[in-house]
Amino acid sequence: MTFGGLLLARSGFANLASGISELIDLTIAWREVGPLVDAGGRKPELPRFLRPEPKRAPAGAKPPRSVIDARELIYRYPGRERPALRGLSLELAPGDRVLLEGPSGGGKSTLASLLAGLRRPDAGLLLLEGLDAPTHGEQGWRERVAAAPQFHQNHVLTNTFAFNLLMGRQWPPTPEDLALARSLCVELGLGPLLERMPAGMQQNVGETGWQLSHGERSRLFLARALLQGAELVILDESFAALDPDNQATALRCAFAHAPTLLVIAHP
Repeated sequence: MTFGGLLLARSGFANLASGISELIDLTIAWREVGPLVDAGGRKPELPRFLRPEPKRAPAGAKPPRSVIDARELIYRYPGRERPALRGLSLELAPGDRVLLEGPSGGGKSTLASLLAGLRRPDAGLLLLEGLDAPTHGEQGWRERVAAAPQFHQNHVLTNTFAFNLLMGRQWPPTPEDLALARSLCVELGLGPLLERMPAGMQQNVGETGWQLSHGERSRLFLARALLQGAELVILDESFAALDPDNQATALRCAFAHAPTLLVIAHP
């Protein structure tokens, strides 16, 4: 399976290439998910633990139409004259599954960092659920957007496997948290790993602990993002280290559990 077979629905990125000289080579793939979801074609219901708690809107307020609404974004890295992004506009609605493809250096990861709240645009408007970053606050924004950065930018901390899964959710975890994290790992094909590790979920991993393979680490990073219960999940090259079978399994899991999903990949 290749990323070219992914779905990605909706016209939320219709304006993405308009006026973006820095993203000239960027392509947006829109294809039906088909084989990645079960043959019935039904959207899987989110498990309770992965459903974000409903946000209470002020009395009389209309619910937001978009998860992300970005207009004419400009971002320039410090010390660089040329913008990494210029004139970028996009919209992501609740339930969207979008694949963003493009070559290295095209601005995909820069865009992901802006949407995740790790960077602020130099100009333009960026709204999350109808509100800007100062209104949400840094913590509020990151509670609503979970991102799994590229493999070389993500980390397995020297601690237990459970801590590495749930550090973005809450710590210490409840027994329910641990059970649900284990269930997600099994769904991702990490059940044999949990059986091999003498202490299971409580096994120390990281630099001085049990050594995980690239594929195991990739699925750990994916599970970590999904367990945060965010409205938008951003996966940046999250499947590159997986073989085709594990890639398909991981994609099905992401489609099932992310309320709104942005997948970034090379074409």
